[in-house]
Amino acid sequence: MIRAAAALCVLGAWELASRLRWLDPFLVPPPSRVASVLYELVGTGQVWPHFRATVWEAVAGLVVGTACGSALGLLSATVRPVAEVLEPVMAVLNAVPRVVLAPLFVIWFGIGTASKVALSFLLVMVVMFFATYTGVREVDPRLVERVRTLGGGRRDVVREVYVPSVSAWVVSGLKVAVGFAFTGAVVGEFVASSQGLGYLLSFAQSTYNASLTLALIGLVVAAILLLFWGFGRLERWWLRWRPTDPEPVRRAPKPAPAARPAEQAP
Repeated sequence: MIRAAAALCVLGAWELASRLRWLDPFLVPPPSRVASVLYELVGTGQVWPHFRATVWEAVAGLVVGTACGSALGLLSATVRPVAEVLEPVMAVLNAVPRVVLAPLFVIWFGIGTASKVALSFLLVMVVMFFATYTGVREVDPRLVERVRTLGGGRRDVVREVYVPSVSAWVVSGLKVAVGFAFTGAVVGEFVASSQGLGYLLSFAQSTYNASLTLALIGLVVAAILLLFWGFGRLERWWLRWRPTDPEPVRRAPKPAPAARPAEQAP
């Protein structure tokens, strides 16, 4: 209720400022006009083909990037020579703004779906690589030693120690990767495309249509929040083995001081 009240206060102040001309309605249209444009887009069905295209590109890049990034992160954390090769490469990719590769992907894969999926894949893969790699490196080495002492091999260590321990890191990384997946899809469509929300955003920008731009941004935010909700439920189900409210650690009472021996008579 607090969040809803805060959002209503912000929208109300925005509406009032636009109607009183404190904000230029042409540049910053009131929420009522944005809602009207959004209702028209959804009601007429014009936006659904573009919305489906963007969601498909983002989800495809998210799924493939998560699988590849998690596998490479797990492999690098468990095999040191692989880490010496992949860690610097991923560090460079993480430092470079990866959206600048969108024009290059358009040249390589064309203006179709493939270039957008490739950009989303690259954005997600780097995030999931470091999430998995860090999660495995943070595993308590004593757990690994106990499994090996009991006769477990590398496969047993991965299945019984690394995978359960890294699950929380992977699910947390997925929440960040969702935004990156949609960033790759929308930016790729914005650079060169014939459909998608990024294509519509490019059209709205070229015609200085701020209402359409804000309505499309609202659609992207709604799709991301829906995926966040889904990943939240997945996190609660996947990590249901973890205690949600751990009991406080009880300290043992201090032992009473030993009685001093009685002095012996001379």
